[in-house]
Amino acid sequence: MRFSSFAAVAAATAPLAVHAKGQLGYALGVRMTDGKCKTQADYAADLKVLADSSKIVRTYSAIDGGQQGGPLCHVPGELLPAAKDAGFSVILGLWIDSSDNEASFSKDMDEFFTYASKYQDVIYAVTVGSEALYRNQTKPDAPPNALPAGLSGDDLANAIETFHNRTIDAGLEGKYKIGTADSWNKFQDGTAIPVVQSPYVDILLVNAFAYWQYQPINNATNTYLDDLQQAMHLIQVEAGSDTKIELWNGETGWPTEGGTTFGDTVPSTANAETFFKQGVCAALDWWDGAGAFYFSAFDEPWKPESLGDNNKLANENHWGAFKADRSAKFSDYSCKYSGSEL
Repeated sequence: MRFSSFAAVAAATAPLAVHAKGQLGYALGVRMTDGKCKTQADYAADLKVLADSSKIVRTYSAIDGGQQGGPLCHVPGELLPAAKDAGFSVILGLWIDSSDNEASFSKDMDEFFTYASKYQDVIYAVTVGSEALYRNQTKPDAPPNALPAGLSGDDLANAIETFHNRTIDAGLEGKYKIGTADSWNKFQDGTAIPVVQSPYVDILLVNAFAYWQYQPINNATNTYLDDLQQAMHLIQVEAGSDTKIELWNGETGWPTEGGTTFGDTVPSTANAETFFKQGVCAALDWWDGAGAFYFSAFDEPWKPESLGDNNKLANENHWGAFKADRSAKFSDYSCKYSGSEL
C-alpha cells in the first residue's frame, strides 16, 4: 500500500475497451493476528474463505519479516502447497530494497527457486519489487541524509533482468510471467518507462487508491478508474502494443471502522462495501486488463502505524475485505453485470 498526495481527477472517464470480465484477486497477508507466521494450514483456511469470490492471490516477499522486526516468514513453502490443494493461482512477490544493497532480493530469489519447479503450475507470475519506484524518495520521518529505499526505473529493470536470468539457470524460462507492482502515478509520470520497455516484462500490476487521494466515497470510483486509465495509456504507448504486457490492478481498497480519517475520506464498512461494489466491480467490468486485487484479504491487527507522505500517521489494520477471524464484512462479494455474476 502507499500514500499519495497527487491531485485526483474528478471527472468520470470514458470506458475502456472490454475484452472479458476481469478476475477478482486478493492481496494476502502472511501473518496471523499476533504477528506469527502463517502455516500451510492457516493459508488453507484463508483460501477456503476466499474461494467463494476468487481463485488468485498475491504476496509481496518470499521471506517476510525484516520490515516488521518479527519472525522471518518463509512464504512459498507454506503458501504454495495450500494454493495447489485449493486450486488457487499465486502471484508471488520478491522484495527488493536499495537500503540493504539488494540483499533482501538475493535472499528472496534463493527462497523462491527452492520451490519454483515443484509448484510452477501454481505460480501465475512473479513481481520483482513492490512499489520500488514509489519508494525511491525520502520519507518525511527519515533521519538526516537518509537515502531512499526504492529503486530508479533503470535499476528496477536491471533487477528484473537478473531474475529472468535466474529462471534460465533454473530451466524455468517462460514458465510464468515476470514484472513488478507499483503506484499508478509512477507509470503515468514516466518513471516506469525503463521497466515497461524491458524485453523481460510481460505483466505489470498498477496500484490505485482513491482513499489515499483523500476522495469522498461519492467520487472514489471516478478517481480510481481515471488513475488506472492514465497508467494504462502510458504502458501501452511505451510498450508499443496493447497486448504485449498483461495489466492488473495490483492493489485497491477502502478501510473499515478503525482506519484513519482524512477530511472527506472516511473509513467505514458501508463505504468499503460501496467502493467494492461500485469501484472494484466497475474495474473488473471494463478495466482493459486481467483483473484487480483487493487490499487486503483480511484485517491485519499486528501491523504498526505507518507515516504517509503527508507526514501523518495512518492505520493499516482495518483494510481487509474480511475480518481477522475470517468472518465476512460485506453482505455480498459478487459483481453483477447485465444479469450475470463474476
